[in-house]
Amino acid sequence: MVGIPQESNNPTGRFKDRQQAGRYLSRALIHLKGQAPIVLALPRGGVPVAAEVASFLGAPLDVLVVRKIGAPFQQELGVGALVLLNQPEVVWNHPLLMELGLTEAKLRGAVENQESEARRRLALYRGSRPALDLKGRTVILVDDGLATGITAQAALQALRRTHPARLVLAVPVAPPDTLARLSHEADEIVCLMEPIWFSAVGQFYEDFTQTSDAEVVSLLTVSRQLN
Repeated sequence: MVGIPQESNNPTGRFKDRQQAGRYLSRALIHLKGQAPIVLALPRGGVPVAAEVASFLGAPLDVLVVRKIGAPFQQELGVGALVLLNQPEVVWNHPLLMELGLTEAKLRGAVENQESEARRRLALYRGSRPALDLKGRTVILVDDGLATGITAQAALQALRRTHPARLVLAVPVAPPDTLARLSHEADEIVCLMEPIWFSAVGQFYEDFTQTSDAEVVSLLTVSRQLN
């Protein structure tokens, strides 16, 4: 655990907003600055965090669209995730599927819906610009925090197949058990806070207002103008 810098003046152990979290996370990633990294954000909430990281490191910023596949009766409970990279890929939490009595076949409709939304978002965010070439590069995957980590797991597994030189997962906050489960998916994990008592990412932010598509597009446009 890296920890929030003391100058945050925040005794509650919470970030003011995603931008502040991104600034603190940037400092914990300074050792990667000389490796000409590429920063990839998990939209939408990960983009404001990643924009701060990319700016600090002088790195290009792009998005990796991943959509959580929720349980039918509790959409926030991720039983799988679809990642849209070169082609759609789905990663399942098979123990949870078994526990809930679900099968991949029963969730086929949910997968199709999430793929459609992933393609919509990718077209909106990236437009006609080609994806960044990740082969042989240091790739930093950023989100605003992790709960179960199923979306990050899907993203990391897809990114590994692009053959980066180094794959780094960077988040402001995540529970220890999630980080332990993801430890074999990345070459390095940087996390500022690893609270044992964890219910949701939003509890560690004073302002956790949902990031809009317009904000994502704006941040990506500004980053491209700077790099």
